[in-house]
Amino acid sequence: MDLLPIFLNIRDRKCVIVGGGSVALRKANLLSRAQARVYVVATSIGEELEALCRASNGTTVHETFTPAHLEDAALVIAATDDRATNLAVSAAAKSLNIPVNVVDEPELCSFMMPSIVDKAPVLVAISSSGTAPVLTSKLKEMIEIVIPGSIDRLANLMGSYRGRVKDKLADPDQRLQFWQDLLESEIPEMVYSGNEDAAIEAIEQRLRDRLQAAKTGRKMGEVYLVGAGPGDPDLLTLRALRLMYKADVVLYDRLVSDEIMQKLRPDADKIYMGKEQAKPSVGQETINEMLVRLAQEGKRVLRLKGGDPFIFGRGGEELETLAQAGVPFQVVPGITAANGCAAYAGIPLTHRDHAQSVRFLTGHLQEGTLNLEWEHLVREKQTLVFYMGLSGLQTICEQLIAHGMAADTPIAVIQQGTTRRQRVITDQLRSMPALAKKTGIEAPTIIIIGTVVNAREKLSWFGP
Repeated sequence: MDLLPIFLNIRDRKCVIVGGGSVALRKANLLSRAQARVYVVATSIGEELEALCRASNGTTVHETFTPAHLEDAALVIAATDDRATNLAVSAAAKSLNIPVNVVDEPELCSFMMPSIVDKAPVLVAISSSGTAPVLTSKLKEMIEIVIPGSIDRLANLMGSYRGRVKDKLADPDQRLQFWQDLLESEIPEMVYSGNEDAAIEAIEQRLRDRLQAAKTGRKMGEVYLVGAGPGDPDLLTLRALRLMYKADVVLYDRLVSDEIMQKLRPDADKIYMGKEQAKPSVGQETINEMLVRLAQEGKRVLRLKGGDPFIFGRGGEELETLAQAGVPFQVVPGITAANGCAAYAGIPLTHRDHAQSVRFLTGHLQEGTLNLEWEHLVREKQTLVFYMGLSGLQTICEQLIAHGMAADTPIAVIQQGTTRRQRVITDQLRSMPALAKKTGIEAPTIIIIGTVVNAREKLSWFGP
């Protein structure tokens, strides 16, 4: 993060704008909406800017800028096309420790003016740290489309209850859960549709229910079993994102990418479970017990797994434990590594000319061996996908050839698929183990075997 985003209270504060043209007018309009005392300094000031200052009790000064104009200023904006003036404003403001913005000259700024979505009291500010202002405008447009037009009414209604909820629910965690559950309920839609009376009645009932639960000491959280996909955060489902931000505690595995971890609620407790081959990790029984215990403490627990939790993710074992303990849970599927990595590598898992079936297998060695029904894996027009197979690559290739698969069958090894660190190597079955060693490819990987690999020459769009 290059800059610290803050929301500054400038109500009734002197805010200086140096410049009198159309850019200065836009900045003055923004400051006046925040109820600042706008103070404009320029030798020539446009009529519309003059009128704006008169209407908002601002001040216009027809003079050349001097540092004296910054006396008692809360912030200053230089909006001129004169480089020397902009330099002088920047230097004077910085010497007085006054925040300064120079339009279109980020190197002279101590703060940036963001693009703003104004649904007061809800404000969304978007910044590119001065590098791409057109991009921030586009993001503003996208956010304007997504945010309901009546979000201000919802914010005001919640604000009217804030003090009362704080008095009734002393525990901060209970308050947080109350508000989050409210936003997941039907109440926001009631407000958006103009039915605020029904929304107030529903809030009152929810508050009574919460107080009753607190009196009885009843506590029960929930577990969210979420597939995080193969690594690219853009492949997360909307439901996964919602639950990721609700969770109080996160139990995550090593295959969850750093970019996805950044999508979690900042104040959530994050507990690393490991699950890296040949390295220490938390045992599955311990994980199962932790999920139950944390939920019974009233927490919302996110079990975050790479790929899909039901494909070599042991999600079924965890849900069996939760069901036996009577713990509520939700399951959110994820894009499994086979689908995601193959797509980003330009390899269709099925294709009319190459494969009418696909098999997912684990390539994880057990005590140095890999016991599979090899004779059933050697079939025409079939794609094989091995998870966790890099350490057993030599065995996989040798056994398939020994059981009748052609030694020149195409094979691809994909490292960290769908991420910016993706690497893809392709070769023939007989020579892939040597190539993998030579290139130094590392886990995590997905191995794809079959003639579909040849399609990559025409379809590859991501990575090498």
